[in-house]
Amino acid sequence: MRLSIVTDGRPLNANVELWHGPDYTPTKMSVYLEDGCLTPFNAVIETPKAGNTIAVRNTSPMEFPLSACVEADNGSTNLGSVVNSLYQRVTPRLCQGGSITSFPFDSSVERVQVLLKTDGRNLKARVELMQGPNNDKQIIEVYASDGKKNPFFIVIETPGSGNSIRLLNENTMEFPFQAFVEAV
Repeated sequence: MRLSIVTDGRPLNANVELWHGPDYTPTKMSVYLEDGCLTPFNAVIETPKAGNTIAVRNTSPMEFPLSACVEADNGSTNLGSVVNSLYQRVTPRLCQGGSITSFPFDSSVERVQVLLKTDGRNLKARVELMQGPNNDKQIIEVYASDGKKNPFFIVIETPGSGNSIRLLNENTMEFPFQAFVEAV
């Protein structure tokens, strides 16, 4: 399923969850955007089983509304084809538990696609769009109970100059993930 969340230029704080049945949440995300118009949230959420629901909860005050759109995959643009094409073009970087990995980009890059996946273990990561030193434009904290069945894929808009993507593996050493990062 494709998910897009935007605002009218204001900050965005939201929680996104994939529900499978009444008591199982295999994927959770916490999303912060400094400007939801300039850098909207665009992700693909893998839904390998039937009976899934995507929940989007605005955790900002009432003065900061958001617009969310969830589009079901019609089979032509599934995450599997994106993963296969990234495998062919991009060499993955292994991010060990507790590590911080940065990917700087020049000002000509308009957007970056990021794919995080594991070998079947859980995935607990923080993805940040930085502009300059310690200036977060986007922060996404993602958890997946199985990073192979439910990988994380996002396209991040990178307006301006001095942008970099910073990945933090918030798990312990025993839970590495592969990061595929490519300028689009």
